Amino acid sequence: MSEVPLLDTDLAAARGGDDAAFTRLVQPLRGELHAHCYRMLGSTHDADDALQDALLRAWRGLGGFEGRSSLRSWLYTVATRACLDMVDGRSRRALPMDFTGDEAWLGPYPDARYEQREAVELAFVAALQHLPGNQRAALLLFEVLGFSAAEIADVMATSTASVNSALQRARAIVTDKIPAASQQQTLRKLGDARVREIVAEYAGALERGDADALLALMTEDVTWSMPPMTEWYTGRESVMDFAVRVPLGSCGSWRHRKVTANGQPAVAFYLRHDGDGPHLAWSITVLTLRDDRIAELTSFLGAEHFPLFDLPNELS
Repeated sequence: MSEVPLLDTDLAAARGGDDAAFTRLVQPLRGELHAHCYRMLGSTHDADDALQDALLRAWRGLGGFEGRSSLRSWLYTVATRACLDMVDGRSRRALPMDFTGDEAWLGPYPDARYEQREAVELAFVAALQHLPGNQRAALLLFEVLGFSAAEIADVMATSTASVNSALQRARAIVTDKIPAASQQQTLRKLGDARVREIVAEYAGALERGDADALLALMTEDVTWSMPPMTEWYTGRESVMDFAVRVPLGSCGSWRHRKVTANGQPAVAFYLRHDGDGPHLAWSITVLTLRDDRIAELTSFLGAEHFPLFDLPNELS
């Protein structure tokens, strides 16, 4: 007699109220479900809330899972509906370049699995925030997760024609807002060694206060934004004027740790304003590269981001 697959055994046990079996079922999918919630909501903290809500809904509704789709697809359906409920009740997320005064701030995302990195890049997630919730969900389910238009219609309780219309509008907006080459394409072309060099040169220039070295790393149209500050700078002259006045000129002593955020190279910066005390958590700065130069610097200010990356709050 063939052995009953472990998934079926756990599913039967979970339907009977075994929460340990339910945990075993969903644990392999938690990471990708969390990334999906982040793409929908633009915030790791909101993604935490949405995933918790989704898993509670799944636990309570497991008896309604009839097995007509995979458990993974069903869980994505539950998570998408939880996210849509949150989108309806919250401000959209934005970076300073898109800020009008009514938005919350987009947040960084810790290193994702390789196959997910392109779908959590800053430009893509920021572009998604311009979409209404239904278009955002449709685009992600279709383009990232491979759902059919008919399956998406079931998720969103609408018609296939409505889904196709939403996809058409969503693609037009997102395509207009993201670069032709993804960061993953750029990073692969540069190679890991060169990317590490660029990150080291950037962090070292800031620590040494070396304006010339910093300038040499930037594209002509470089931008630097620092959410939650609404100010942002564009062009080498403007960016370097800010850099010389503030981070290089008046902030204090910098230290750093290399990290990865949104599938992109990033640097966690620690700052000591004066004296001999420790360097305190200051920002997670995400680098967007074009060729072998820095085209965008996005510095997410605040020590609250550091636990997401398993980083300490200070360096001695």
